[in-house]
Amino acid sequence: MKNLTVKDHSVSKELFELVYNSELDMLVTTPQPKSDQLASYYETEDYISHTDTKRNFFEKVYHWVRSYSLNKKLSLVNSQLEKETINSTKKASLLDVGCGTGDFLSTCLKDGWNVTGIEPNQSARTIANSKTKNKVFDIDKLKDFEKHSFDVITLWHVLEHLPNLEEHISLFKSLLKENGVLIIAVPNFKSFDANYYQEFWAAYDVPRHLWHFSKKSIQLLFSKIDMNLKKSLPMKFDSYYVSMLSEKYKTGKMNYLKAFYIGLSSNFKALSSKEYSSLIYVIKNS
Repeated sequence: MKNLTVKDHSVSKELFELVYNSELDMLVTTPQPKSDQLASYYETEDYISHTDTKRNFFEKVYHWVRSYSLNKKLSLVNSQLEKETINSTKKASLLDVGCGTGDFLSTCLKDGWNVTGIEPNQSARTIANSKTKNKVFDIDKLKDFEKHSFDVITLWHVLEHLPNLEEHISLFKSLLKENGVLIIAVPNFKSFDANYYQEFWAAYDVPRHLWHFSKKSIQLLFSKIDMNLKKSLPMKFDSYYVSMLSEKYKTGKMNYLKAFYIGLSSNFKALSSKEYSSLIYVIKNS
């Protein structure tokens, strides 16, 4: 696979190279910003997961889809609980890493979960804490949690943002209880919409996205630490959302009808290939 040159359309307008790692079947953003530089690449009002704004049609659609998806995510995490946990009087514990403005945590809290969140962005963290009774912390808190503390750990479009990838993966494994579940959602660079838009594919989102995964790369990364991929599930709305942004990057306009057609085509082709624009992975200890 050839390397790809991709522009940061959101903030810096800088160019980055996506370098293919054949061993893990993934793309790596190169160069990667230093840890003290990363925050500056998130400094924009257009970084939608860090705000609750609904300034235009695009943001309204995003929040409508997010609202719909919350209950689907809750159903998924509830379905992963062991029977012993369900029958226990003690609340099940959930850690959401990169929780943004806290809507998923709030949904779980209302459902009876004992929730904890991690969010590096201060503005988003403040909003999240207002919804979760101050259950959200900065990323430095991760190293302070006791081992085997959580029944479920979720990362909704977050793993691709984390530096020191394999170190973080090992940390999440150590924080899970023996029968715990890790649920990860990430973009899939082998989807039809990724192939169609190439360097304009919005889900590359360099340099905020440091890593770009395939199904094989997820399987390989977690098998290294004796964790198994139990199943993968599609995030069908993502192809439409990503295609709208990709059209903007490619043509300067949203082109809603064209974006809808590409998103629909991507989902249709994925019925047989299973290569959806984004995928949810359910991962457990071996």
